Amino acid sequence: MALFSKDLGIDLGTTYTRISEGGVVILEEPTVVTIAVEEQMIVEVGKAAQEMYGRVSDRLEVTRPLQNGVVARYEVTENLIRYLIKKVSGPLAFFRPRIMITVPYGITSVETRAVHEAALGAGSREAYLIHQPLAAALIHQPLAAALGADLPVGTPSGNMVVSLGGGCSQAAVIAMNSIVAADTLRAGGMELDEAIISYVRKKYGLIIGQPTAEQVKIKIGAAVPQDQDKSIEIQGQDQVTALPRPLVLTTGEIVDAVRDVLKDIIETVRRVLEKTPPELVSDTIDRGIALCGGGALLPGIEKLMTKELGIPTYLVDNPMTCIAEGASRALEIYPTLRRNLPNVN
Repeated sequence: MALFSKDLGIDLGTTYTRISEGGVVILEEPTVVTIAVEEQMIVEVGKAAQEMYGRVSDRLEVTRPLQNGVVARYEVTENLIRYLIKKVSGPLAFFRPRIMITVPYGITSVETRAVHEAALGAGSREAYLIHQPLAAALIHQPLAAALGADLPVGTPSGNMVVSLGGGCSQAAVIAMNSIVAADTLRAGGMELDEAIISYVRKKYGLIIGQPTAEQVKIKIGAAVPQDQDKSIEIQGQDQVTALPRPLVLTTGEIVDAVRDVLKDIIETVRRVLEKTPPELVSDTIDRGIALCGGGALLPGIEKLMTKELGIPTYLVDNPMTCIAEGASRALEIYPTLRRNLPNVN
């Protein structure tokens, strides 16, 4: 049966879910579901559901079934995974897939079991879990080694990965295919959006939604002041009159808006370094910190981290997809990794 079934890696993220096969991402969908409230039935999933955000009546609910990287709505998550598996397997798939699904480091045993049970309930033949920083390192570090820039994580040398996801940010030092020291901050890209929303409301008395804040972040956002200060015009709702009102925001303002969230992320990385064995810290200084996840695309964030931590920080070649790619890679070397994967018993 294993000869005919798929081996899939699933990066189950707060904002996006990606599925890979053989180290290649074959599906990417927003982790968003639209539910008919009265019937408690799923109406739309993924991109179609995301496009309904803030645009539906009270009879429909647009929801993210994961919050800060963990399952908040079990049945919705199970149905989401089932839908995505069917989408990549096709209507004529007779054999259930074997899957490796990612979870944040440091989540509770209850949260871990919820993901595992949702994966099994969604129709997988076998389901395994892997911490997201390790999955990212599996795909990134061997590629870097092949280019002579780094060493594989299977060696005793230390490699640090910082993953900036939509719902959480994680930092981990990895050696011998195992996480030696790590920490997770339950704040990520969505908290950057919230910081922008709060900034605009407090400074300008204008209410904007999360999709607008996200577009501001993507188009003109930055972690440090830029040589060219970009601007964007947005529309919001006046806090006093409730009428629509335009507003022009600049990159410099977004730098101010997200400063505190980025400070918390950097402090998380610092805490991991403080509890890392000295020899592995030395390795990290030599090799630098590998930065991945959607938040890593914020211009200047690697410069900010390099300045604040005193360790070279660089963006990996595939920041958005390396965790999903690493998850399917982990299935290929499962016997080697088995002892270092989360326990679901």
